Amino acid sequence: MMLLPEERRQYILEQMHRHGKIQVTALAAALAVTPETIRRDLDELEAKHMLKRVYGGAVAYSHEKREPHFDSKRSMEHAAKQAIGEAAAALIQDGDTIAIDVGTTTAELARAIRGVIGITIVTNSLPAAEVLMERLESGLFAGKVILLGGVTHPEQKSITGALTCELLTRFHFDKAFISCGGMTRTAITDYDMEESICSTTMIQQSDDVYVLGDHTKLGVTQLYRICGMEQVNAVICSAPMPEEWARSGADLGWIKAERGSERSA
Repeated sequence: MMLLPEERRQYILEQMHRHGKIQVTALAAALAVTPETIRRDLDELEAKHMLKRVYGGAVAYSHEKREPHFDSKRSMEHAAKQAIGEAAAALIQDGDTIAIDVGTTTAELARAIRGVIGITIVTNSLPAAEVLMERLESGLFAGKVILLGGVTHPEQKSITGALTCELLTRFHFDKAFISCGGMTRTAITDYDMEESICSTTMIQQSDDVYVLGDHTKLGVTQLYRICGMEQVNAVICSAPMPEEWARSGADLGWIKAERGSERSA
């Protein structure tokens, strides 16, 4: 795999975001370059505060300063996100009023909704709204879609801000489906302050709260707190609950999304 330097560094970042850590030897073998080349790449990425060098490789910062672009995130753990979206969609019942948060995993939830009637979906995700409108027009479900107003965030294809939060307070939701940048035994966190405030407001207006996140989010803490884990009814994840969480007696619902379980649309 012969890549230009910038392509090589993008590959390194994608592997780091996917696995949480990377090794010099594995990267050198995958990219067909010398370990010294990889070490120089890691030094440059660390200088830009995009990762942290450790012995033999690098890890993600515990508080990343920059969230990957929506289009870059879409391909990361895509099969897991599809399975999570399907598992979340199975929780939606006829007549529900639901909130769908921003993010690539919640966009897969939008793509999985089918066969329900009389539902109302409120979202501040532009990709989710687009997918939902297409599926609504195709008759894959029946109801209405409400796209919240506010300030656009082009890199994440979201709508946030004070107006968005004010509009959210006018609704009562049966269920909220929330994305995140990280989850620990005690809290759900994210990269962006305004997006996290909107997520918190969705939770406050909802009877039941479901957090959607693939296994790379487990044990990760980002800068902005969305909510405490005690406010969550269940986590929908591509991995089982971490053993240390279970050993601590965590009173938390957990839905493990199995890959390859997608229904045909």
